[in-house]
Amino acid sequence: MAIEVGQIAPDFTLLDQDSIPVTLSELKGKKALLYFYPRASTPGCTVQAQGLRDTKAELDAHNVVVLGISPDTPKKLTNFINKQELNFTLLADEDHSVCEKYHVWQLKKFMGKENMGVVRTSFLIDEKGNIEHVFNKFKTKNHHEVVLAVLNELDQ
Repeated sequence: MAIEVGQIAPDFTLLDQDSIPVTLSELKGKKALLYFYPRASTPGCTVQAQGLRDTKAELDAHNVVVLGISPDTPKKLTNFINKQELNFTLLADEDHSVCEKYHVWQLKKFMGKENMGVVRTSFLIDEKGNIEHVFNKFKTKNHHEVVLAVLNELDQ
């Protein structure tokens, strides 16, 4: 069953790029943008991360903490952050248990092949820990613009 607006965001603890545990519920009082992406350093994931990096000041102004989640190892995440000069936290979901909690680990078809993987989806979580918005229709190059448009609308 898909995660919907108004639900309490499933809590989790994952290791960040420095192998330090990050727990979602410890972020209460701030908004969180959880963005699930398939794999660090791939073209689409890089463009998406760069957009969030370049709009960090605007996201900060909305009291939003950005957390990127993928099935990569902390070491791969560190390399991705360093190479792209990312200014937000990436989390390693190596066993895809959090992806499964958020129902983004699904059967995907690509070039005639089927395999399980991350369906690119983002969740905006409010200051109380509830799902405020689900982003599942966007292009990687304008993901940050779609997020900011929703944040601006919510702040009105």
